[in-house]
Amino acid sequence: MKKGTLWLSLVVAMIWGLPDFSMSQSPHQGHGDMSSTGAGTMGPASAAGMFTHQVVDQGVRAEFQIMSMASMNMKDAAGATHHVMVKFVREGTNEQIRDAIARVRVVSPSGKEQVETLKGDGGIYAASFTLADKGTYGVVCVFKVGDQQHLVKFSYPNS
Repeated sequence: MKKGTLWLSLVVAMIWGLPDFSMSQSPHQGHGDMSSTGAGTMGPASAAGMFTHQVVDQGVRAEFQIMSMASMNMKDAAGATHHVMVKFVREGTNEQIRDAIARVRVVSPSGKEQVETLKGDGGIYAASFTLADKGTYGVVCVFKVGDQQHLVKFSYPNS
C-alpha cells in the first residue's frame, strides 16, 4: 500500500470515529427532484418534512435531502423513520456523478450511531435511518469518486 494511501485511510478512520458534529459547509423509488438552491446552503426542516443541505468538497457538490417516511406516505418494514438521499454533482459542469461509493453515519442526540452504505439509483444515493429522538443529529458522509475521497459533516435538527 502506498504511503499516501495509508495516511489518507488512517485520517478517514480517525475522523469517522470523532463524535464532534460542528456545522460545516437496493434501488429506491420516488425520490423526486433533488435540486437545491446553491452550494454551502442549508434549509430547515419544512412543514412537508424535508430538510436540505449542500456542500462542495474538492470540486464535488453533495446535495442532501432528509425526509421523514411519514411525509413520503411510506412505512419501512424495519421501522426506519427517515430517508437520507444525496446527489453528487461535479462543480462547474453540473455533471451528475453516477459511480460514487458512499457511507453515511448518523449520530443521535444521545450518541447512538447508525451507519449505512448508500445505494444508488440513477445517480441518487439513499438509505433509511431511525431518527426517533428529538434534537440535533450529526450526519457524516464519506464518499469516493474515482480515486478521490471526500468527507462531509453537518447537523440535522429533528424536531
